[in-house]
Amino acid sequence: MPPKNPTDFSTTAVRTHGTPSQATQVVPALTIIGHAQPQRIGERLLLEGLLSGERAVALSRNAPDFHRPGGVLALPLGDPFLSRTPVRFEASDRGGVRLLVPEGGTPVWVGSEPVRGGREFPAEALVAGVPLVLAGRVALLLHQATVRGTHAPAGPAVLGMVGDSEGILRVREDVLRVADLLVPVLVRGETGTGKELVARALHERSPRRAGPFVSVNLGALSKDLIAAELFGALRGAFTGAARDREGFFRAAHGGTLFLDEVAEAPPEVQAALLRVLETSEVYPVGGQTPVRVDVRLVTATDADLEARIRDGHFKAPLLHRLAGFEITVPPLRERREDIAPLFLHFARQELESTGEAGRLNSSDARAEPWLPAALAARLVRSAWPGNVRQLRNVARQLVIGSRGLPGLRVDARLEQSLDADALPIPGQPLSAQAPSPVSEDTPAPSETRAPARRKPSEVSEQEVLEALRACAWDLKATADWLGIPRSSVYVLIDKSSLLRTARDLSPEEITRCFHECEGDLDRMVQKLEVSRRALQRRVRELGLEGS
Repeated sequence: MPPKNPTDFSTTAVRTHGTPSQATQVVPALTIIGHAQPQRIGERLLLEGLLSGERAVALSRNAPDFHRPGGVLALPLGDPFLSRTPVRFEASDRGGVRLLVPEGGTPVWVGSEPVRGGREFPAEALVAGVPLVLAGRVALLLHQATVRGTHAPAGPAVLGMVGDSEGILRVREDVLRVADLLVPVLVRGETGTGKELVARALHERSPRRAGPFVSVNLGALSKDLIAAELFGALRGAFTGAARDREGFFRAAHGGTLFLDEVAEAPPEVQAALLRVLETSEVYPVGGQTPVRVDVRLVTATDADLEARIRDGHFKAPLLHRLAGFEITVPPLRERREDIAPLFLHFARQELESTGEAGRLNSSDARAEPWLPAALAARLVRSAWPGNVRQLRNVARQLVIGSRGLPGLRVDARLEQSLDADALPIPGQPLSAQAPSPVSEDTPAPSETRAPARRKPSEVSEQEVLEALRACAWDLKATADWLGIPRSSVYVLIDKSSLLRTARDLSPEEITRCFHECEGDLDRMVQKLEVSRRALQRRVRELGLEGS
């Protein structure tokens, strides 16, 4: 197949207002979410060959090339610890993708589960996103990307919004479509999705950008003073009003007023807001003379306003006036390809404050990844109920908690929090006997795989941890999986700051776990994450086995 210009497959085109939608096509894609060179996070490979009748797309350390959406520079993964023998992606039934891992090739995990031979992912798994970890070092997200007919290069944070997903692209387009108009805009979205960021983008792209931008959270205002805070008040209008109060509407004169949590407005304030929208006049509390205001109103909510109208808690005419145009900000779980670039964006901000920003500028492909591949996969699998706000907080915790260390380290509490609502491991293993319709030179899938022998020094801490979990803490199986001697596994465990041995467990912890697991040793192994044989020895020493 002739090489294609990477810009032909950009997904970051931003349509200016008034421009009709371009033809789109949904294509399977791989996005880098973890790499020894962090600056490569966000680069993408479109698997358009799966839609054009080709039998498979091969992926190795040397090919094919990834590029940043909208960019020109394209490079292969280039990690020297990946095999030159490619893993293969091929189309399966009803829009799914089949992953084939050849014997002796690069070890691949889906989340924390190893792929032996191959795995098939249905189309719905691609919609949600499938995290893949290669050799414990590189993390990719297999997902669906929308390709448009024409494209324009995008910066790292167009309109202040990081990401290249279809959802965030639509938000950018909506902002550009309505920014220069005076119509009120209602921004909808779950908590923490970045609704105020959208409001600021509307202001910055409007003719009012030189005027004030005033942001108000109605949910944080006192119910007794909300009218005075919004519309102003005259001296003596109420107890404690020792002077005239301007109010937020007059403070935003000539600019933009952003009212967050507008669903929290009490009925009398709703009526006053409706009057302001209809007349462009406010009545200060205690006053009889209207004051004219020139304000562009942007409101936001995470509530179901239609349901509140049915319940009698919100006025339908007000909704109709507020929603001169609506913009919906997608939750983070619907734009998982943006999670790693967002994390990197927030991590860079925190690293700059600690003087460690250079950690994100590595040019050494052999270096230990600062963002471990397994952690990157865990981040994109998490449900993120707090959305971007929660992600930013996690980035801050990880950077500060790992300050001075060569890479990010996750403590047990944060690890449990990330895994609490994580996506289940997607896809189904392929049968070892099932024939695969790939070219004759494609290695056949196998239920078992013997990786090439490696030096123990090439195995990272995180890779040892993931291999132990994948092999149910069987040290011999882990050694075979990693391609190193069993004795080296013991040495790596002793050196690791992430792992502990059965001897490190206190009698109280073992006893408590024994009773919680009702004496089931396999359950105890999974919970305590230590060798089964060594744990069984400790259980016997403590006299618990027959209890």
